[in-house]
Order: sequence, then structure tokens, then C-alpha cells
Amino acid sequence: MNAVTTKIVPAAQQVTSGEKGLSYRGYYKHDLVKPDYELTSTMHGTPMGEYMRRFWQPVCLSEELKDLPKAIRILGEDLVAYRDRSGNIGVLHRYCAHRGASLEYGIIGENGIRCCYHGWAYGNDGRLLEAPCEPDDSRLKKTVCQGAYPAFERDGLVFAYMGPSEMQPPFPEFSTFTYPKDNRLVPFSNIYPCNWLQVYENIMDHMHTAVLHNRMVVSGTDDDVAKNLSLEGFGDMPVMQWEVTRDGNGIVFIAGRRLPEDKVWIRITEMIFPNFLQIGSLFCTGGRERHGTTGMTRWNVPVDDEHMIIFGYRHFNSEVDPDGLGCEEDCGVDKIDFLDGQVGDRTYEEGQRAPGDWEAIVSQGKIASHGAENPGFSDTGVYKLRKQLRDILAGKVKPYQLYDRLLTEGKSLPIYTQDTVLNIPELPTALDRKQILDLGKKVLAAMQAGDEVDADEREEFIRREMDKIDGGCQPLRPAAE
Repeated sequence: MNAVTTKIVPAAQQVTSGEKGLSYRGYYKHDLVKPDYELTSTMHGTPMGEYMRRFWQPVCLSEELKDLPKAIRILGEDLVAYRDRSGNIGVLHRYCAHRGASLEYGIIGENGIRCCYHGWAYGNDGRLLEAPCEPDDSRLKKTVCQGAYPAFERDGLVFAYMGPSEMQPPFPEFSTFTYPKDNRLVPFSNIYPCNWLQVYENIMDHMHTAVLHNRMVVSGTDDDVAKNLSLEGFGDMPVMQWEVTRDGNGIVFIAGRRLPEDKVWIRITEMIFPNFLQIGSLFCTGGRERHGTTGMTRWNVPVDDEHMIIFGYRHFNSEVDPDGLGCEEDCGVDKIDFLDGQVGDRTYEEGQRAPGDWEAIVSQGKIASHGAENPGFSDTGVYKLRKQLRDILAGKVKPYQLYDRLLTEGKSLPIYTQDTVLNIPELPTALDRKQILDLGKKVLAAMQAGDEVDADEREEFIRREMDKIDGGCQPLRPAAE
């Protein structure tokens, strides 16, 4: 057999520019780019981890706390959550302060939890209540405590505050939690085996909805596999812009779409840092003459640097879903009624044939490599989001004063997420794009103008502001009484 000889061409002699230089470049794209740990790592002591710990974070669903403790991992910390027999919530460090046995095997008591190994009993605040194997005059109760975090339940989610006790903030009550009056908050979670940031920033990448969620990528599938895949009304590429909000503590995308009959649909989604967001209507009914309410609330919670869980509420009410397309029974632990491909519950082949957010995001790797990206205009929101987070960590952004004041006063917080349809005659293409951009700015300004208005009057105030924009846009139905 004749030996095969290969002529080695030094890299310096390779064609590196022009059209030919961009072909077959696989060998030269093996540069290893380290993860962007400044933004992606949330372990204890990291800048992002310390920032995250200044806020209330959901840690599990209420339905997961039955008669046994539940082992959980949040922000890289191994914890145990339980509901004691008095109905109070405990979130403690998982390993007993005595000899390290896991409290996931503990015995839930009337007011706290007892370690199975030597019977040390802890209150929900971590105080040592009993040490039955120790002498009566032991000083352990005065010197030992179990790590514990303040925790409570709200509408089916369990929240914990994992930061310094002297910096504990009030829980943020948003006006959309209780508006409209028939609103029901249904808890859910979605589990992702990847870093929290690539899931969170996916929301600012709104243009993917016109591709990923509208059958453009479906190959050789059938209606059973692709059910709920398409978001009717989202198929056209929107006219996009992004604005930083809340004095640097939030960001919105503003998506404008031209509809038939001289109408324009303005959709705004807002993210509030570090990891909160609300989304408007989840169905094609978003393109109707109405505005103001929310279809989904989400916290993107790191489990550790390579895993995360979306915890949130689906909002069910007659305004956000007038046709009753949502299904409360399909929401819960690692499940959601919004589109296939939001959790990893499908076969590999199903995911290949009809990929959803889960496949697109998880396939970026455990921690997406920012240095290997080649961003375009559609990524503007993603890069603005990252910049704001860096500025916050660098101390360049102060807390949002209105946010803090309303919380201190015990008032609900406004948010700018909404869907509005305006009656606006169509112009030639280039002029119409400029017109849609201007309309988006006006709708955002109308939402922001309601910041200081009391929650029970805010919706009517904003409706009047919208009327000024298009000279009399009528809502699909009257405002909630």
C-alpha cells in the first residue's frame, strides 16, 4: 500500500480574506473562549451571586412541599425546604450543623425540623431548639445555629431571601398580580440544564418568534408533533427597538407590527433586573384592540452555574385570554401550557423536527460562550441587557427610587409590559417603519406616565393616554370595573 503524503501549508500562507477566505474555516475556529463568568456565575461571593441575593427568589412550588422535606439547590447552595405542621415554611442549609447529615431525611415537626441522625431540632429561623443526645447543661443552644433563610408562600410559589438580613427588602407586589379583578395566578416551573443568563436574555431576542415559533424550522413533522408550535400573528418580522428603563434597572423591547385594516400592534415586554420579567398576551389575541395586562410572570433562577429553573405565574383572566385558549391544568412542576418546546419532555427526534426555546437555548452549551458570538442588529437587546448588568455590578447604576419608595409605602408596582392595537393609516414602507417606531415610543411613554398613578386608577389613565395617540382607539371590552 502506498503511503499517503500530505503537503502542509503554513497558516500564514492560507487565504484569510475575501470570499474564498470564509470557506472551510473549521480548523481555524477552534479557539477556546472562556465563559463570561462576570455575568453567568451566581455562586456565593461572586458579583452576580451577591446581586441576586439582594432580592426575593422563588425556590420551589408549594405543591412540592408535602409531608416530607424537599432537597433543593438555588444559587449554588444545597438547601432543604419544608412546610412545618403549623403551616409555616422553612428554607435551611441542607446539611445539619452537628455532623452534616442531610436534613432531606429530617423529621418535620410542629415548628421546624429535626435531624434524623442525633435528633437535633431546628426552628424555621435556624435556632437550635433541642439536642437530645447532649447533657441538660449543654451550651450548644447558645452557640450553634443552622443556616436558614426567611421564606414564605404566595399563590403557589415559595420565596426565600438569601442575602444579608440587614438588607432584606419588601416583597415586590406588581399591580398585574391583582389586575384585572378576575385574574388568577397559576404557578409553574420550567427546568433548563444550562446557565440562567442564556435563558433570561432569550426574551430580549424577540425576533426569534418569527422564525422558531412559526414553523419555519419544522421539518418532516405532523400536526401531532407540531401542535401549539405556531404563534399566529407573530409570523411577520417586527419593527424592533429596545429601551433601558427604571434608571438603568430594567429594559424593554418594543415590537411593532403592521396589521390589516390600517392597524398597528405595539407589543412591549419588560425585564427588571436581576432576573424578573413579565410577558403580555401569549396567543394571537394579543393583536386586538386592548392593552395593559400580563400573560406570564417569570423569575429566571440559577440552580448553579450550569442549571437553572424558570419559576413563574401564568395569568388567567378574561382580558389577556378572551378566547380561553390557556389551560390551567397544563401548568405546574416543569410544565407550561404555552407552546411545545418549553421543557425537556420530548424525544430527541421530536425536538429536532420541531425545536422550541428549550432546544435552541440548551443547545448553546452549559454556559454559552459570548466571545464566540457574531452579533447582528437583532441582538441589540441582548447586548444592552448584558451592558446594564455589567454597569449594575460596577456600581454605575443606583437602585430605582420610585420602585423603592412604592415598596416602602406598601403600594403595588407598575410595569410596562402590554399589547396595544392602534388605528393608524399605513404609509409607504420606509415611512411606515419610522411611524411604527415612533408609535412604540409613544406607547411606552404612555405606560411610564402612569407610574405615579394609584394602581386602581392606572388602567383608565393609560387608556386615556392611548386614545390621544390614535385619536380614539377603542378597547376590545370595557375596562375592568
